[in-house]
Amino acid sequence: MQLVRLGAAGDERPFVRAGDGALYDLSGLTADITGAWLAGDGPARAAAALDAGELPAAGPEAAGLRVGPPIAAPGKIVCIGMNYRRHAEETGAAVPSEPVLFMKAPDVIVGPHDDVLIPRESTSTDWEVELGVVIGKQARYLDRVEDALAHVAGYVLSNDVSEREFQIHRGGQWDKGKNCETFNPLGPVLVTADEVPDPQALGLRTWVNAKLVQDSKTSDMVFSVAEIVHYLSQFMVLRPGDLINTGTPEGVALGQPEPKPYLREGDVVELEIDGLGRQRQTMGQA
Repeated sequence: MQLVRLGAAGDERPFVRAGDGALYDLSGLTADITGAWLAGDGPARAAAALDAGELPAAGPEAAGLRVGPPIAAPGKIVCIGMNYRRHAEETGAAVPSEPVLFMKAPDVIVGPHDDVLIPRESTSTDWEVELGVVIGKQARYLDRVEDALAHVAGYVLSNDVSEREFQIHRGGQWDKGKNCETFNPLGPVLVTADEVPDPQALGLRTWVNAKLVQDSKTSDMVFSVAEIVHYLSQFMVLRPGDLINTGTPEGVALGQPEPKPYLREGDVVELEIDGLGRQRQTMGQA
């Protein structure tokens, strides 16, 4: 099942997108797609209502609404760095022996087609297509890797936009390069976990100004989704609605020869993951 939120920023409404592309209004079951709704068997109840013909079809006006991020206000965004072997190689970094963690603030999330604002004084804004994992059941000190995927509500396309100078050269830690406004386009849909039987078998691609720059598969991950969820649960409580960005493959601007093709105002970035939809952002100026 595909869950989507449509409407102006801060005023989105929840919908289900059926297999034929038709939209059905979820407002009668929930005010929004929140962590609490995910934890309370919301997707299962929505699927049952859809199968029973109990969800009203969206009106024609829905087709023209802005597509928002498919989850509302995650408690936290946990990100994994250097989690693709060929990405580590292209940047000259060692393949990590444990997941590399950093955080993004939830307020950097925007819709999948919203403009991304290049920060003032930025010289090195970069793209990163990533598989996003949305938690549906609290994960705390999980005993086994094999138990981890049972705590996942679904998967989403995520762009972990990064400013490399801020990240690498302005103070020795990554947060400044990862938390600029609009730096996490998300969506267009949250695909429930039952429709993604193997999260390690998905293709990821990015185009910049119509040029293909990233083309890889999640099978190149150093640490699988299950390993990541299990690992994180040993250090923090993963709560329903939390988002995990699982790393980007090779093909980012940082890994290219000089002069590196960092993003500039007016550039267009398009991203997709098999089965999770497609994004398109135009670069603006903060």
